[in-house]
Amino acid sequence: MYLVFQKYFCEWTSGNEKIDKFIQDAQLNAKWFTRKIEWIPYNRFKDIKEIAKGGFGTIYYAKWIDGYITGWDIEKKQWKRYGELEVVLKKFDNFENSNEEFLNKMSFHLKSGNEKIDKFIQDAQLNAKWFTRKIEWIPYNRFKDIKEIAKGGFGTIYYAKWIDGYITGWDIEKKQWKRYGELEVVLKKFDNFENSNEEFLNKMSFHLKSFETKRKNCFKGITKDPKTNKYMMVLEYMPDGNEMVICKGCGCKTCISCFINIFCERTSGNEKIDKFIQDAQLTASKSKKAIEWIPYHGFKGIKEIAKGGFGTIYYAKWIDGYITGWDIEKKQWKRYGEFEVVLKKFDNFENSNEEFLNEMSIHFKTNLSHRFIRFYGITKDPETNKYMMVLEYMPDGNFRDYLKNNFDNIDWDYKLYYLCYLAYNFKQFHIFDIVHQDFHPGNILSRNFMSDIQISDFGLSKIVGQSLENSNNRNIFGVLPYIAPEVLCGEEEYTKAADVYSFGIIAYELITGFAPYYDVPHDRELARKICNGLRPKIPFHTPKLITEIIMRSWDARITHRPTFEELNEKLYKYLNDYRENKFKNNNKITIQISDAKKFSKNKSKRKGNPTSTTPLNYRTHPEAIYTSRLLNYSNLPKCKNEENFEKELEEITKSVSVLSVVASKPINTHVP
Repeated sequence: MYLVFQKYFCEWTSGNEKIDKFIQDAQLNAKWFTRKIEWIPYNRFKDIKEIAKGGFGTIYYAKWIDGYITGWDIEKKQWKRYGELEVVLKKFDNFENSNEEFLNKMSFHLKSGNEKIDKFIQDAQLNAKWFTRKIEWIPYNRFKDIKEIAKGGFGTIYYAKWIDGYITGWDIEKKQWKRYGELEVVLKKFDNFENSNEEFLNKMSFHLKSFETKRKNCFKGITKDPKTNKYMMVLEYMPDGNEMVICKGCGCKTCISCFINIFCERTSGNEKIDKFIQDAQLTASKSKKAIEWIPYHGFKGIKEIAKGGFGTIYYAKWIDGYITGWDIEKKQWKRYGEFEVVLKKFDNFENSNEEFLNEMSIHFKTNLSHRFIRFYGITKDPETNKYMMVLEYMPDGNFRDYLKNNFDNIDWDYKLYYLCYLAYNFKQFHIFDIVHQDFHPGNILSRNFMSDIQISDFGLSKIVGQSLENSNNRNIFGVLPYIAPEVLCGEEEYTKAADVYSFGIIAYELITGFAPYYDVPHDRELARKICNGLRPKIPFHTPKLITEIIMRSWDARITHRPTFEELNEKLYKYLNDYRENKFKNNNKITIQISDAKKFSKNKSKRKGNPTSTTPLNYRTHPEAIYTSRLLNYSNLPKCKNEENFEKELEEITKSVSVLSVVASKPINTHVP
């Protein structure tokens, strides 16, 4: 409807350029029809009568003949409307001389005496969706029982009682604000405000941003101590500390002021990293989600455990462990205690600041979800001067090694479970609008493969639409067999569909036990064949329902690939059906898996050859490389499917289409 509104801009005008612009911008930015505002000709109102008069204007009752927009009538090509509706008209008596005041009419008309602060409060009031989210200027004489309770690097914290409390609504009869009543608050005084206006406003902005998605706003407003002329933030007082309500000292759910004090104590020595950590701390919704700068001497037992194309991985024990909450009495962080972690060193950090910060940003965005590797903070090796990310340790290692060593013990229950779990994890990943770009079994890790799996290594990941300044579009990084052909040949940017392609290859590996193209060099010739439609050969006895998923996922036509939401829906149904009926053989997935198991059993009996190639003993070609690297292939052909692929896929799809797919549900992550 964006274009519909834009088309009709020329058909109405208020006669005032600023108001026209305001209405147009509001229409283009509103998400729903019922949230859009419009210019309404006066003759569309009836029964107008004055009901109140105030210091800034007059209030009238009226009936709006047409009512607000509810949608677009495609046939009649006109707006659908609610119909006659009671409204009030608020007239601003001095509008001609005060355009700005009219446009800012939502302010509560209390002034701080500081133009920037007044503007900040007015903007915050205009943007707040609920009364309880609005901040306001609060005269200092509306507080009582004020006493100092803490002092930090940037200011002083006071306890106080707010006599009136925050706004809860409007009293129509009394024509005044309704308020919560006496409320305990904390006042945070910024000692150096006169010389740091921007810093003060930034801190207030962080508070607003931190709570804009929460039901309750801990940031209530701003006041000023008349004795010291110092400005103060008014925050709700939280007497009991826990992971969501941490700090008695600052009253803020994310304990922002405590992190601010830590800023003075810890620094990485790098301005960009310090800013990243500070911003991440200020926007964290829980103490457990916050990251921190961790001095290198806070680790012990450090040893190298892996080396990849972009850096080195070390095992270590973090002596103190991560933050679990705030100790109100001791006024210090409570910590988990000694904890195993991995340190990921970026060998070329000096020349790739942006890439390093990008990976940290992705990790932070997915932090706290148990489906992704936890990110605890950043450290620096003093001997090499290399920066390191501190990440969750996964004792069971990666999925490729697990398959290689345990394939015979992975039954169909687990195969379906892993596929469903991966599809669900990536469905969540794509909800963040992130593409992984390096999805392969080496980046699937676990604490215990019998219960869960996590996605890791976001070194090549990016936000959809993001373009890194130093990126070269023709440089392709990753593990060749898992890279989508449209990316290899340069036909397309890396998209969510490319992650789906990687999933298809991983699904093949999980079902068969063999790494893709393990017996050939991973070189330009293989890349050329993949672009021309080469795919691993799916054994004919594989359940057709699973074959269809794999083939659709690695289809060269990216618009034909399923989304992870669709994959999760199907796989959840198959897993559910199999678990409920695996001993009855009364549905398609159970019957197909039963047939596949019988075939595999008979095949192993017929062969009886200890030298035959199996998932447990196959050997990879010396030039088959399963670690991420630069793939500098040029002049590859445009991607396409092999000659009979689309016909085969169509036949398989028809054969399985009789199965109805139920609506997506949260998967049961417990495997019995």
